[in-house]
Amino acid sequence: MPNQDLLQTTEGNLGIITLNRPDRRNPLSLSLMLDLIRSLDEFGADPTIRAVILASTGKAFSAGHDLSEMVGRTVTDYRRIFDVCTEFMTKIQSIPQPVIAQVQGVATAAGCQLVASCDLAIASEQATFATPGVRIGLFCSTPMVALSRAVGRKRAMEMLLTGKLVDAATAADWGLVNRVVPAAELETETRRLACQIAEASSFTVGLGKQAYYAQIDLDQPKAYAYTKEVMTMNALAQDAQEGISAFLEKRTACWSGK
Repeated sequence: MPNQDLLQTTEGNLGIITLNRPDRRNPLSLSLMLDLIRSLDEFGADPTIRAVILASTGKAFSAGHDLSEMVGRTVTDYRRIFDVCTEFMTKIQSIPQPVIAQVQGVATAAGCQLVASCDLAIASEQATFATPGVRIGLFCSTPMVALSRAVGRKRAMEMLLTGKLVDAATAADWGLVNRVVPAAELETETRRLACQIAEASSFTVGLGKQAYYAQIDLDQPKAYAYTKEVMTMNALAQDAQEGISAFLEKRTACWSGK
């Protein structure tokens, strides 16, 4: 049976994934994370989809893991939950299309991790962010992987040790989200960004996204050694030759996705 806690739709060349359990603040249950992985796989394999938006219904973006699944379980159960969570967060960055978080409300613990894991994020002025696990005896160890890579060591450590809420403006200043807009403009602004991305060659965007994550944690010499090879192969691609020719000829490029 379809999981009604997750809605999957398309709008033109955009894929929309919506968390849909507002009464529980959109928790990332095990079953939901498995469905999210399947949705990302489906969109990732669809060449007509050029960008993916990850949104939520209700007042909260996501409160993180479903805590009802975190009591009285075995070590195997806990490993399964965190294995699937890691697979889900990794999947966001491994599909070729950019994934944009549309954050309308509070994003805590694994919900904050989810925002940090997305390629881009647009937040409402009403959005807040926190990693409050320390307050209930369960340190946000897996969320800190994505968080520390988004906001830096000292800021991440402060969030992890205090569990305090960070407002949207601070999140933008720290690099957790790209920008903040009034709540009434959130959906429009997110789709505007997605459509801007969709104007480019899907081949080039997918190649660039893969290269970005491959080089980001390499030292500089290794990063340059890797990316110069990527650019060499990219230059040989049909879309690169078309794009360069279109620019020189002052015309609109016609992308083939190759």
